[in-house]
Amino acid sequence: MTVDPIWRPDPGSDPAIGRFARLVGRSPSDYHELWRWSVDDLEGFWGAVWNFFDVASDRGFDRVLEDERMPGARWFPGSRLNYAEHVLRGGGAGPALIAVTEDGTTTAVTWPELRAQVAAFAGWLRGQGVGAGDRVVGYLPNAAPTVVAFLAAASIGAVWSVCGQDYGADGAAARFGQLDPTVLVTADGYRFNGRVHDRRSDAARLRDLLPTVRVTVLVDHVGTPGDPTMVPWAEAVATQAPPWFDRVDFDAPLWVLFSSGTTGAPKGIVHGHGGVLLEHLKLAGLHLDLRAGDRFLWYTTTNWMMWNLAVSGLLVDATVVLYDGSPAFPGPDRLWRLAAEHRVSILGVSPGYLLACAKAGVEPGAFDLGALRVVGSTGAPLPESCYHWVADHVGPSVQLASTTGGTDVVSGFAGSAPTTPVRPGEISAPLLGVALEAWDADGKSVVAEVGELVVTKPMPSMPVGFWNDPDGTRYRDAYFTTYPGVWRHGDWMAVTERGGVIVTGRSDSTLNRNGVRLGSADLYAVVEELPEIREALVIGAELVDGGYWMPLFVVLADGVELDQALKDRIAEAIRVHASPRHVPDAVIAAPGIPHTRTGKKLEVPVKRLLQGVPLEQALDRAAVDDPALLDFYARLVPPRPSGEGEP
Repeated sequence: MTVDPIWRPDPGSDPAIGRFARLVGRSPSDYHELWRWSVDDLEGFWGAVWNFFDVASDRGFDRVLEDERMPGARWFPGSRLNYAEHVLRGGGAGPALIAVTEDGTTTAVTWPELRAQVAAFAGWLRGQGVGAGDRVVGYLPNAAPTVVAFLAAASIGAVWSVCGQDYGADGAAARFGQLDPTVLVTADGYRFNGRVHDRRSDAARLRDLLPTVRVTVLVDHVGTPGDPTMVPWAEAVATQAPPWFDRVDFDAPLWVLFSSGTTGAPKGIVHGHGGVLLEHLKLAGLHLDLRAGDRFLWYTTTNWMMWNLAVSGLLVDATVVLYDGSPAFPGPDRLWRLAAEHRVSILGVSPGYLLACAKAGVEPGAFDLGALRVVGSTGAPLPESCYHWVADHVGPSVQLASTTGGTDVVSGFAGSAPTTPVRPGEISAPLLGVALEAWDADGKSVVAEVGELVVTKPMPSMPVGFWNDPDGTRYRDAYFTTYPGVWRHGDWMAVTERGGVIVTGRSDSTLNRNGVRLGSADLYAVVEELPEIREALVIGAELVDGGYWMPLFVVLADGVELDQALKDRIAEAIRVHASPRHVPDAVIAAPGIPHTRTGKKLEVPVKRLLQGVPLEQALDRAAVDDPALLDFYARLVPPRPSGEGEP
């Protein structure tokens, strides 16, 4: 089926990706030709990225890729570099950071100030005996000191890890305790939804739960009295020191990101300096076309890989706008207001935020968004209606760039570029250097039908490994057992005949009605459009009696009752706009939908609860955004024998 583009590239523009294409002898206007070359010639492509962005290292490189095998690919052997050095070697015309808290307090950090603070804290860390390979961890909100602490740790070759303060001490310790950290950097609290959340007691308890921590630094973020047993942040960055960057091996650990940990101990995913540097230069500099002096705001918390990617906007001398607060306080238009106030060029949001704005009648076009070129969206499949809403209410000249990727590669698999058209309901194309395909159960590539999302060739930002996984067993089991030597990510996707990508949901939570696989995203795209529904969750649970139960949980808008008439409207909307096979066995009003702390719906853990797995075995409460909701789902009893919905 042909779908006309809702946004087309400007033929008069000259984005960085066009200049890159000319450099490598490719057509600037033919993205798919450039992509095909980038995956057919990985060495040529990644070597060109290195040269295009003038990567600095001790001795350049003799070889780009020593071996294409997965896992175990070795990139740029012998090269030594430092991620933080590349962040701080340049600087745009404006500030490096603009930090905004929910109460409106705004702090700008200039490039010279950022360099000085990073150098000062790096010197302080060295004075504490911290060196290459030691771990520095942050229990911190999305604020300027968080960026400074990360860059300082990276500059001396230490390994960084961070989580937000919406985790309690036990949840944070479940992550950081695996790392045996030397230094803990924490804050006194954070702001969210009109409240100040005092986290001093949790910070003290976290310190006590980390016996290897020698010293704790306290950031005054919300203005509560300090703790005399902790070093004030202002003291740790007070002493002037010369900038210092320890160049490390290409795959030396830069940071440890953690999986959600909802169904087991959180996995510590280790990424290297060089892989992150090249991947983020490509993504920010070529795909987002982020330029020196641009303002870059992606709504995120420090729990999510998008925080790491947002910080990498500094690599191309953009100004990174950090926001600590709710995206919907004091109203659902908060992010659009921020984008207008700070002349944001690229704004990143979630599909849920766009849907909420549409339902609330938000009019972004009422604000001065003249600087805005791109609205990015990731975290879940983007419904087709959101494409039209952005075009109609934000502006037809603004590109809506939907992206799919993961913490696992701290980057994207498919997305957009300034040279790719945007079609409603479709991600524009695989990203450069990503050998992305949809595979069927036999391991054959398929087009125009749903298959497993796989990557058939290595990416530089694939994990160096998992923490505490010395023989690589957990790493291999996570991605390479279904199709040996090929990365299986765990998503269902389809490649369209024109080369676009449609993601339909997680393959480990697939709905399977009478042997037909269904994507949950198709159902959400219909149900969450209804004005009576705030959010939905669908589960397909195989039951012990051999039956199958597919309930739909809905969170109702204020003042709405789930009567039979509404149930019938829901079923009819699904039948018409998704398929009769998607019609659920039951529609159940729920007090809320549980998510990971990065906003992903907990389909698999709720499925396990419905299958009778005890709550304490099904998932970790500490990894859930609203743990109290779990009791509602744990009390539900599927019908016996199970009902079957309409085929």
